[in-house]
This record gives sequence, structure tokens and C-alpha cells, in this order.
Amino acid sequence: MASGPSTDDLPVYLAPLPKWVESMTLRLTWVVVAVNLVGTVFGFWYYRFQLLNSHLVIWPAVPDSPLATLLMAVSLVSWKLGQDRNWIHALAFVGNLKYGFWVVIVQIVINDVLVSGDPYHWFLLVSHFGMGLQALVIYRYAEFTVPSVAVATLWFSFNDMVDYFLPLVGDYHHTYFGPRLVRAGDHGTRAHDVAAASAVGLTILATFLALAIRVRRLENRTDPAKSTDEQGE
Repeated sequence: MASGPSTDDLPVYLAPLPKWVESMTLRLTWVVVAVNLVGTVFGFWYYRFQLLNSHLVIWPAVPDSPLATLLMAVSLVSWKLGQDRNWIHALAFVGNLKYGFWVVIVQIVINDVLVSGDPYHWFLLVSHFGMGLQALVIYRYAEFTVPSVAVATLWFSFNDMVDYFLPLVGDYHHTYFGPRLVRAGDHGTRAHDVAAASAVGLTILATFLALAIRVRRLENRTDPAKSTDEQGE
């Protein structure tokens, strides 16, 4: 059984969620795991047509969100059972933060959900916003070691490359976009640019946050007084 995770007194830009939200999420670990598994099943159903239209070799890079929620479930279970795997935690952190907030951007900018009011797109926006937020709890039990963050960064950078810049087999492998801002087969459209810039930017942001948490945590451990002084940041 895992021990109670530490808050490490990180500044708000590294740990923006209220501590009671973090603690409640971790107390409800098995509920959160179940929700993520349900989301994973739904996500693979959502990607069913794209998977059928994609070469088998590229399947691991196609279903972005369901793989991220599956990683979140595995990360929580491994922590809860005392079988921590730093690389899984790092993959879950980067994946959920990246694809959670990426879908929010896509729904607002590409699918125009704030104007259309489409209930399905709102469901995707809200559920993926929660997906992004849950990533911000992982630091409580994870050690973002440099090798583990490197694994996550390399994987999701590869994913960005084949999604938007250099497809391995056939066409680009990014998630299918909605009808707005898109012309079939034209990857010079605004939709492609927005999606690509958002994905790459969020990969960089997630990597920075993971490494910044690592650095600040080490600083706090070597200089406990600094943690107290900066707790209110």
C-alpha cells in the first residue's frame, strides 16, 4: 500500500489545484481509475473509424486521449499498490495534460463550441478539461526523474512529428478534425496549424512543468527553509 503522498509545498504555477482537491482525488483513487477506464473504452470507440483507416504499424500513435487515460489509470494503480514506475507516471502526466487541454483548444477554436453550443462537443470539452486537470495531481506521488521525463518527451514528440509533420505511413495521423476550418486533404488550413501548434506547445509545457517540479522538489529537500518562504507563491 502506498504511503500518503507529500505536497512538497510547490509554488502555485507548478501545483495550481487546491490541496483539498488533490487530496480528495487521491482518496478516491479507485473511483478515478474506474472513470479513466470508462473514458479509455469510449476513446477507443471514438477512434474506431480512424484506426480502421490507419496502417497497423501506426496504431500506437493514433488514439491519443484513450492511451493517455489508460496511462493515468495504470499510474494510479501502480502507485496505490506500491509498485511505482516513474516512466509510467511521467507518460501519464505529459499525456493527460497535453491531450486534455489540446482537446479544449480544438473544441473552442476548430469546432467553435462556444458559438455552436453542440452538446457532444461540450461533453468532449468538459471531460478533457478534467483529464488535463487530473494530470496536475500526479506530482503528489511521482518522482519526475530526468530519464522518465525524457521517455515521455521523446514519445510525445514522436507523436507530434507523425501527427503533423512527417507521417510514417500514408496521411497525417492526427485526430480527425470537425468540419469547420477544414478542407479535405489540405493540411495548410488554419485547423492543422492550430492543432499542430497547440500539440507541440503543450508537449513543451508539460516537459517544462515536470522538470521544474523535479528541480524545485530537490531544492526544497536541500534547503527546507526555502520551501517555507515560497509556499505562498
